[in-house]
Amino acid sequence: MAPKKPKPKVISNSAAKNLKPEVKRLDRSAYFARREAAKVLRSVLHGDARRRAVGSIKSLVYSPTIRNKKATYALVCQTLKYLPIIKDILVAANVLSGKWKRQGELIYIITYDILFGQEGSVVGDAEKFLLLKKDALQSALALILKRKGVKDIKDLMTSAISSSSSPASDVPKPRYVRVNTLKMDAESALLELRKQYEVREDDTVHGLLILPPGADLHNHPLVKNGSVFMQGKASSMVALALGPKPEWEVIDACAAPGNKTVHLAALMKGKGKIIACELNKERVQRLEDNVKLAGATNVKVKHDDFLNLNPEDPSYSKVCGILLDPSCSGSGTVVDRLDHLLPSYSAGDPDPIDMNRLRKLAAFQKKALEHALCFPAVERIVYSTCSIHQIENEDVVNSVLPFASTHGFQLATTFPQWPQRGLPTFDGSQHLLRTNLVEDKEGFFIALFVRKTKHQLEQPTKTAEKSTDTKVRRKKKRVNYPIARMLGKWW
Repeated sequence: MAPKKPKPKVISNSAAKNLKPEVKRLDRSAYFARREAAKVLRSVLHGDARRRAVGSIKSLVYSPTIRNKKATYALVCQTLKYLPIIKDILVAANVLSGKWKRQGELIYIITYDILFGQEGSVVGDAEKFLLLKKDALQSALALILKRKGVKDIKDLMTSAISSSSSPASDVPKPRYVRVNTLKMDAESALLELRKQYEVREDDTVHGLLILPPGADLHNHPLVKNGSVFMQGKASSMVALALGPKPEWEVIDACAAPGNKTVHLAALMKGKGKIIACELNKERVQRLEDNVKLAGATNVKVKHDDFLNLNPEDPSYSKVCGILLDPSCSGSGTVVDRLDHLLPSYSAGDPDPIDMNRLRKLAAFQKKALEHALCFPAVERIVYSTCSIHQIENEDVVNSVLPFASTHGFQLATTFPQWPQRGLPTFDGSQHLLRTNLVEDKEGFFIALFVRKTKHQLEQPTKTAEKSTDTKVRRKKKRVNYPIARMLGKWW
């Protein structure tokens, strides 16, 4: 006869913070990881329901407030994968009621752990409640499997995955890290990282290092001290496209979380001035943390809406460059953001609700880009999104071209060696840059506006005047030449 499995030890929530030293560290870590995972899951689900996410799953997990990052990340991702099934089980078992209904995210996390994960030996009040309901939960799961016509949970999950449209989600993506040259040179970073990983430098972005997929660097000393930043290739191309000079004043219009901001600071060698705008209070804190971590002393964080900045204000009279990476659908970062795990993720083209959201985003993006074009001393503006949708990319750029022209700007080609350009929806789209969601594992868009030189501004006018004069003279010749002959005169 097999020995009975010992019952889990139960402690109250209030006592959990004062666990005795003899309690296993692993068990204590699992307890708190569930609470941290529930906190992240709550932000993710609420943001997804409102279509206004505070941050991606990864950014929320790897914020400074989360201590047990690895366990929390695994719990959040796994719970999201199983969430539709978990919800069905809880409804069928009729256990989600009363005070526990108000702690739904924690219940989802613990239900996953009980049915599909690993039961910890140290549990709190919520764990105790669900463990008493374990038989009901397992019976509900069995009924669901029978109704779906599958043998076990693996078959059910396989069926769910095959019906989703996430072609890029399971494709291995290299780990990119960008060397922060304010603290370390690329060669030193290469030598240090090669002690643990196979590393090579990217051939497009200097100082961008490529590591094997799945390389976990979140607790690496170089990441923790700000010597390198985990940043994708396409994202790292944006600041480089602006090409700021060290003495410039630059505005990062929608700056949080700050990866592009501190990249600008490094490209400017810590000189000049960067005004980093961010409206969201929570994101401002993360921006400030990243600026401090990077040692970017030339960055001034401004808790304000970029649209509130007056281009005629003398404070901005010396701004030479603007990086505009506004709020967008994030459709190009589904692999990184793990958007395919969210309840709102759907197959095929965006539904009418999503299209309505895209139109609102595009209207804001156009407004922000036109605002950037109004700053009198600006020489270069980069507009970028992490979206694959034409409505947020080519359509926005095309819609502002007449306005840009009246302010002396024209499109310029960025990264001319890059093979994939903008969709051919208008004349000039060849200047735009796109990265491919499947091939490059990121769907980014970059447009560069450059102010025309005085010579470029004058040349078309002179040519036009010369052309007009020539036409007038030719017309006069055609009209007057017969009369001149009749008068016996040469025209």
